[in-house]
Amino acid sequence: MTLDPYLNPYEVYAVRYGHNPAATAAHTLLGSDSHDLATPLDYFVWAIRGNGRTFVVDTGYDEAMGLKRKRQFLRSPADGLKTIGVDPQTVEDVIISHMHFDHCGNYEMFPNAKYHLQDTEIAYCTGRCMCHGALKLPYEEADVVAMVRKLFAGRVRFHDGSVEIAPGISVHLIGGHSKGLQVVRVWTRRGWLVIASDASHFYANMEQGRAFPVLHSLADTLEGYDRLRALASERSNVIPGHDPLVLDRYPAPRAELEGIVVRLDADPKA
Repeated sequence: MTLDPYLNPYEVYAVRYGHNPAATAAHTLLGSDSHDLATPLDYFVWAIRGNGRTFVVDTGYDEAMGLKRKRQFLRSPADGLKTIGVDPQTVEDVIISHMHFDHCGNYEMFPNAKYHLQDTEIAYCTGRCMCHGALKLPYEEADVVAMVRKLFAGRVRFHDGSVEIAPGISVHLIGGHSKGLQVVRVWTRRGWLVIASDASHFYANMEQGRAFPVLHSLADTLEGYDRLRALASERSNVIPGHDPLVLDRYPAPRAELEGIVVRLDADPKA
């Protein structure tokens, strides 16, 4: 993929909407039996803005799903996006990293968007693997049905592997955590940045080579860490999907958004 020399770098934001304070290392690092080391999860959606376009990556879960899944619901992703000037009503492109409940809910939030999804993921979550409880667990029937309805309404764009969806923005099939998990590579003022989503939940997953225990393929997950690093201009440009450290390492765009939004294309805090 050749980068247009006249392309302006994109702005990239992480918007926090949920939290799970109850997780421990036993839940988040494969092979750990530590039930007293807290590893809480944050839940994010991401926004990419620039060159006259806005992309949203993932759509989160709603309050009812938070109650069902015993996760804290802090705010609607729509409200978080509006704080940085992104109106869900006008968003035209939503990239779904994968179809787990915390990444593809709120499916009426973007009524004018087309959704970008890997072929492998929709086949996986509508196929025979959903006969197995352990593989089906992170998926919600209503979310999958909603995506199929969008498909029949002409609002889904499928991708097979690595595809540039706009100048300076590409998706890349990683798999591992789910069979069709894709990550997003974005050109920014700091070079290539990768929104890893659940290809690495925490910095510790990829830094220690220890996978998050919810898996379709351990081998693909571990190999995926090398892919993430290869896609990014430098290691610090890989952004994990659920790590509270993201809020510590990057600045809020405004003081009143501390703990809610951080700007990922900005220089990390010292």
